[in-house]
Amino acid sequence: MPGKIEKDSVTGTETTGHEWDGIRELNTPLPKWWVYVWLASIVWGIGYMVAYPSVPYGSGYFHGLLGYSSRSHVAHEVAEVDAKRDIYMKKIAAEPFSAIEKDPRLMQVAEIAGASTFANNCQPCHGQGGEGRIGYPALAAGAWIWGGTLDAIQRTVTYGIRSGDPKARDSQMPPFGKSGMLKPEQIQQVASFVWSNFYGHPTKGEDIAPGAKIFAANCAVCHGPEGQGNPAFGAPRLASHVHLYGDFRAAIVRQVTDPRMGVMPNWNQRLDPATIKAVTIYVHDLGGGQ
Repeated sequence: MPGKIEKDSVTGTETTGHEWDGIRELNTPLPKWWVYVWLASIVWGIGYMVAYPSVPYGSGYFHGLLGYSSRSHVAHEVAEVDAKRDIYMKKIAAEPFSAIEKDPRLMQVAEIAGASTFANNCQPCHGQGGEGRIGYPALAAGAWIWGGTLDAIQRTVTYGIRSGDPKARDSQMPPFGKSGMLKPEQIQQVASFVWSNFYGHPTKGEDIAPGAKIFAANCAVCHGPEGQGNPAFGAPRLASHVHLYGDFRAAIVRQVTDPRMGVMPNWNQRLDPATIKAVTIYVHDLGGGQ
């Protein structure tokens, strides 16, 4: 039961008449400004629920009197960004690489578009930073099989390698062991020569002269007498620390015996010319471009 309403002896404030365990409740109502703000918030909330999408029901929801949709709003903003991007992408498609490199804004757009395209299409094989992996060339190491200029990269991306496209890059290494062109002993000898002389792993107590002769007679025509490779033929550079199928002697033996020939898709069936140029610029700038 409410107690007798009286003033608190300490504060001089009237009590409400309520008491709990000897504690009396002071009659200190909320400030009027706070009450008005609270009431205004309720009115605002009801108005917001009526004007904008709010209450769900069944499989739908109340769309609001204004018909606003956050999805439509975002789609509109994305469309505006795409429209601006298309302007620059059309310029990238029309301009030569030399002109694009001189335009900071075009380069910025190309790098962003190229990075996105690379992540979605190229990264699974060539690695996140173009570091490559066994059977997939390293793009950031400068060990280009078909050349690392912008034009060379663009052609490779466009038509692919052994992709079946009429303009695809294509090369074939003879299966020296499988075809019987070289005997197993000769394959071991040439592997020792390549492993020691080009891969940089000196062999102890082994004469590599026979392997050098075999290399000169069978391999130098494509890979070069110094193992420098030949992009015109798609012949990898052997005098390097970056190797497509691994830096170990067994890989050399296997490749000479029965070579593996990789395939890269022709992206002209999936990407437009501007996007191909953008990813070409991005790949070229990974660190290994010529």
